[in-house]
Amino acid sequence: MFKYSKDGVSVLTTQDTRRKKQSGLYPVKIQVVFNRVQRYYNTGKELSQEEWTTLSSSKSPKLMAVRSDIKNSFEKIENTVRSLVEEGSFSFDNLNIRLGKCVGDTLNTAYKNKINSLIETGTIGNSSVYSCSYRHLEKYAGDKIAFDAVTVDWLKKYEKYMLTEGKSYTTVSMYLRCMRAIFNEAKSVGIIKEAQYPFGRGKYEIPIGKGRKMALTLSQIKQIITYTDGTEATEHYRDLWFFSYLCNGININDLLKLKYSNIDGDEIHFYRSKTLHTSKEKKEIEALITLEMKQIIERWGNSDKSPNSHIFPFLDGYNTPMEQKKRTQDVTRRINKRLKMIGDNLGISGISTYTARHSFASVLKRSGANIAYISESLGHSDLKTTENYLASFEKEERIKNAAFLTNFGDE
Repeated sequence: MFKYSKDGVSVLTTQDTRRKKQSGLYPVKIQVVFNRVQRYYNTGKELSQEEWTTLSSSKSPKLMAVRSDIKNSFEKIENTVRSLVEEGSFSFDNLNIRLGKCVGDTLNTAYKNKINSLIETGTIGNSSVYSCSYRHLEKYAGDKIAFDAVTVDWLKKYEKYMLTEGKSYTTVSMYLRCMRAIFNEAKSVGIIKEAQYPFGRGKYEIPIGKGRKMALTLSQIKQIITYTDGTEATEHYRDLWFFSYLCNGININDLLKLKYSNIDGDEIHFYRSKTLHTSKEKKEIEALITLEMKQIIERWGNSDKSPNSHIFPFLDGYNTPMEQKKRTQDVTRRINKRLKMIGDNLGISGISTYTARHSFASVLKRSGANIAYISESLGHSDLKTTENYLASFEKEERIKNAAFLTNFGDE
């Protein structure tokens, strides 16, 4: 009904017919599309499909009033998008900030607004991280935390408190990066001044958590992918893990979202969901479809091979973002359960869905592959990220190298 498009950003009104409300009606939303990513913003209006079809030309006083309200909602978003496009700074994060969805008068309010915004725009994974960060923060400092109360000393005490509780540096880093993002948004819209900003060099620097990254050897990978206990479930989830490894270490969330339209000749092209909404430059990842991947698709893939069908039939295209998240978590749990069983039987510990990604990178590194190629294959934004990712050798490698130090031999 209402449309706007410029420089690759489109705004339009649409009726969301994926889920009917208890009223029997469907919500009317404002859809914003950028780089093939869609985000929806509620107008607060619900209509039947028949009312939606006639809305643009209806003379009914009721529908005319609804149309006027929808137009006001559309114009608010259109004008905001137009300004960002003209400034050359459009992103969904900036749009949400301008719409007032990510900030508030206290740090608590800002967190709640950010979480709601992430849920509204379908970024369920990030909303869960922010929710965990906020619950812990509220437990520590209460439900009315002023921005100016958070100083460098305050942050140091909060870090010490989390470590005393037994939190790892990885968790501390994750929680405080969420808080820093909230402060960044508050600063960008003038809620706090630069002098009040407590993060950064010479102020409070967030600790970096480094977990042990376990990579498998080719021999171990061969043992895993040839293992069977005779059950279809074990072979199914084992093969999905192997597909993840071969497909540039694709994570399970992105693997389940793959459609036949992602296949172009003998390659699969996809974007990493994890960085799609945070990186300014969208890097498309290209993975060669090996014979083993073809066999896995043939055995476990969707029989409907139309372009819009998912390669692996876990999602149906009508799932809400929350349903997608739960389905991904369920499949990940099932894969990890089978991998643990396989690992226990083979004497290989710590196998998981994440191991596939790190093993992909480490096997290439050990084989002498160019780090630029590894970086591109992983979808990293720069070589430094890849170098940090591969910085720690696996425990087996450390043991082997340590043995050289006392390998005196017989003289």
